[in-house]
Amino acid sequence: MSNPNTKLTVTTDGDGKSLQLPLMTGTIGPQVADLRKLYDSLGVFTFDPGYGSTASCQSHITYIDGDAGVLLYRGYPIEQLAEKSSFLEVAYLLMNGELPNAAEKEEFDLGVMRHTMIHEQLRSFYNGFRRDAHPMAVMCGVVGAMSAFYHDTLDFKNPDHRRIATFRLIAKVPTIAAWAYKYSIGEPFMYPKNSLGYAENFLHMLNAVPAEDYKVNPVLARALDRIFILHADHEQNASTSTVRLAGSTGANPFACIAAGIASLWGPAHGGANEAVLKMLAEIGSVERIPDFIAKVKDKNSNARLMGFGHRVYKNYDPRAKIMQNTCHEVLKELGITDDPMLDMAMEMERIALSDDYFIQRKLYPNVDFYSGIILKAMGIPTSMFTVLFAVARTVGWVSQWREQVEDPGQRIGRPRQLYVGPALRDYVSLSDRG
Repeated sequence: MSNPNTKLTVTTDGDGKSLQLPLMTGTIGPQVADLRKLYDSLGVFTFDPGYGSTASCQSHITYIDGDAGVLLYRGYPIEQLAEKSSFLEVAYLLMNGELPNAAEKEEFDLGVMRHTMIHEQLRSFYNGFRRDAHPMAVMCGVVGAMSAFYHDTLDFKNPDHRRIATFRLIAKVPTIAAWAYKYSIGEPFMYPKNSLGYAENFLHMLNAVPAEDYKVNPVLARALDRIFILHADHEQNASTSTVRLAGSTGANPFACIAAGIASLWGPAHGGANEAVLKMLAEIGSVERIPDFIAKVKDKNSNARLMGFGHRVYKNYDPRAKIMQNTCHEVLKELGITDDPMLDMAMEMERIALSDDYFIQRKLYPNVDFYSGIILKAMGIPTSMFTVLFAVARTVGWVSQWREQVEDPGQRIGRPRQLYVGPALRDYVSLSDRG
């Protein structure tokens, strides 16, 4: 809301024109200057590559204070939700604004689990991909294709259609993801079992085979459920902004989420945990870590430290603290004590928490550092890391999409630009060009 008593005055050089910009105040967080009348009044735009100082929307869903290391879902600290809640309960919270009561939770859980199967004809889509296709490429294609199979409920202005699309996406994306993995290794697709929990069901589809029974380890299921919670939403990041931008055009939700998956695929976004393990593989052994750290500290070196620090968090990422504890729980449960890559990761962790170079620069291990270690320990291949991220973030994307389309003031996204190309010039005939 705007604060009538506080304004920011902008004056242009030359003509001396000025404009008072209202300062908007949220529930918590910094004030925001309302620039909507800037161009009409002064004839200038703002220049903000990466939108690091620009609020693109109003949202009730997620709040981050990077300096203090705070992450809230609908006002609830991520630490409390990760410890006490479940992923589907968090999904309900993100989409509806409040935690469910017992009856609401049961109805919501059943609504999700009843949509876990995908259309049988979608099976044939997998055969069109090469076996060595990256699972994220398969995810983009199959999720986008859902709009061709569920076109009877694509009126996003209809609340019932929005509700059904929500259930379908949250329920079917894990099935699509697990089948992408099964296809890549040549194993039969495993159908979902609605008697299992969300994370438990995903692990079953990922690891089970028809020839024998498979029992999901409850410690690993709980760890994955916690990973899903920690990755469910993270405010207006690149993929969420992509979903909102696509949604602003009136595109159907399946197309919007497919766009989010494509954005998440980038190594600077969802591929960061995969990059952590690649870094460790290049280091090679615990003995070579000091040399690598020396290169990181050398300004003339190109060595990159992956899994440390965060663009938003200038303090310890609150998700990383939870993930650190989960990591050690998983390693203990699996009895892993002699994995060379995990030994390297633990040594990197020790150095980061004790070396003044890291401490002064606030280069703490982030959520991607620990999640990569956990998933590797669980036997999940690195090509699936970003896919699991997409499974979790689908809940946040759908919540943000619903909030956007239900906002009567939403407009189609249309960023401005600073044009630096050629000025006006006349066309020259081919014969006259030198």
